[in-house]
Amino acid sequence: MKFAAMLVSVLMLAGGANPLYAGMPGVQKHEHRHEIDHLEETWRDAMLNGNTAAMDALLADDYMAITASGTLQTKEQALASLRSGHTHFKELVISDRKVRFYGTTAVVTSLAEAQGTNADHDFSGSFRYTRVYVRDAQGAWKIVSFEASRIRGSIEPKQ
Repeated sequence: MKFAAMLVSVLMLAGGANPLYAGMPGVQKHEHRHEIDHLEETWRDAMLNGNTAAMDALLADDYMAITASGTLQTKEQALASLRSGHTHFKELVISDRKVRFYGTTAVVTSLAEAQGTNADHDFSGSFRYTRVYVRDAQGAWKIVSFEASRIRGSIEPKQ
C-alpha cells in the first residue's frame, strides 16, 4: 500500500511539474505571455517602420544576433542598419509563434515571411527564427539574442 501511495505522489508531481513555468502561477504565465506577444509586435512594427527608438528600447546592451546570412550583429550594428535604411522590410508576416519560459528567460520561435531590401539587393522568403528575452533588474524584458535561418524549398507544414 505504501508503494502505491508513493507511486501516485510521484506521478502527480511529475505531471504537475512543468519546467517551462516552474514556480510561476497561472495568472503570471498569462501576463508574461501577453507581454512577450506585445514586444514581438513592437519589434515587428519597429522593423517595418525603421523605428530605431523602439528598437533601442527592446535590445539589451549586450544583444547579439546571427543573421540569416550567418553574420554576427551587435545592438549598435542593428540600430545603424535600421537607421541608415540599409535593411528595409516591405512586408513581414509572422506566424506559428511559440513562447516558452525558463524563469526570467523567454524563448520565442516563429515563422516569418519577409520581403524587403538589404544593401543593393531585394530579398524575400520564409525564415524560422529564435529570439531570446531576459527580464532585467528593473523588470523589463530585453532581447539578448536572435538567430534567423532561411527555409529552403517549400514551407514546412504547420503543426
